[in-house]
Amino acid sequence: MILRPGRDEDAAGFIALIGACWAEYPGCVLDVDGEVPELRHLATYFAEASGALWVAEKVGKVVGMVATRPLGDDDAWEICRMYVAAGQRGTGLAHRLLDLAEAHAREQGARRFVLWSDTRFDAAHRFYEKRFYVRQGAIRILDDISKSLEFRYAKPATGLVVEMLDAAAAASAERCLAAILARCQDAGESLVVPEATPALWRRVTSEVATGHRLLLVAWLEGRLAGTVQIETGTPPHRAGISLLLVDPAEPRQGLGRALLQRAAQAAERIGRRLLTLECPAGGPAEALIRGLGWQEGGRIPGYALDAKGQPEDVVFFYKALG
Repeated sequence: MILRPGRDEDAAGFIALIGACWAEYPGCVLDVDGEVPELRHLATYFAEASGALWVAEKVGKVVGMVATRPLGDDDAWEICRMYVAAGQRGTGLAHRLLDLAEAHAREQGARRFVLWSDTRFDAAHRFYEKRFYVRQGAIRILDDISKSLEFRYAKPATGLVVEMLDAAAAASAERCLAAILARCQDAGESLVVPEATPALWRRVTSEVATGHRLLLVAWLEGRLAGTVQIETGTPPHRAGISLLLVDPAEPRQGLGRALLQRAAQAAERIGRRLLTLECPAGGPAEALIRGLGWQEGGRIPGYALDAKGQPEDVVFFYKALG
């Protein structure tokens, strides 16, 4: 397997690869000269857009490709022309190609990655979601013979960034959030989750859609690494903070602090004047919460169960807003 910059002479290989990938989905028709003539000189096309193109070649055959280019707003770069031959999927090639494109864009100053994917390309969506992209914005309608509709996916490229997700984004993040929760449980974090993880995150998405819950997530250098929720189905003057999770693989990076601070700001923006939360006594979460100026409202011995099912004390906190 060779990964190298793409060339205009690779046109036949690009067209064959994309045509084969599109042919896996009913109704997807590749009309090169009518709709995507740039495929015949793709390296030049991306060079003129200040972007870059790579190809994966095996025994002289194009088996994968990816490109990236600046979008010209908010330091965002688009990931595009991402295709891997069916026989190479599951080998890690797709990850290697996307790593190349993301690294190049970061080196050029990208602060955000954006990509578009046909609504029919379910396998691609799962891959992008595994890479911490979430759905964002409206569905794009293309005026092409394939009658294409496209999802927009995005994520921050660098730094520690906290964002609030709408229902579509929450649904696309479910697998990553479930994985973070599972790692927290494996690490012995004190969490009481009364239902199976997939059901839990489906319920969260549903409540985000109905406005009864706000979901915030944190990315660290492009990896989704933490989350917190704001329960808004309460009296209109207050809200509750729940399920603050920080990936055990990212300790001491400021994720918990950033999530709680952004949650307080979000709650204040929707008119809440009081926040409440609870946490296990004596752990790092309690120290963090106290350090952020929350007031203790009391504690109850044996109120919750730890990861081993043993009773533990819980401390209740509140924070006045505004």
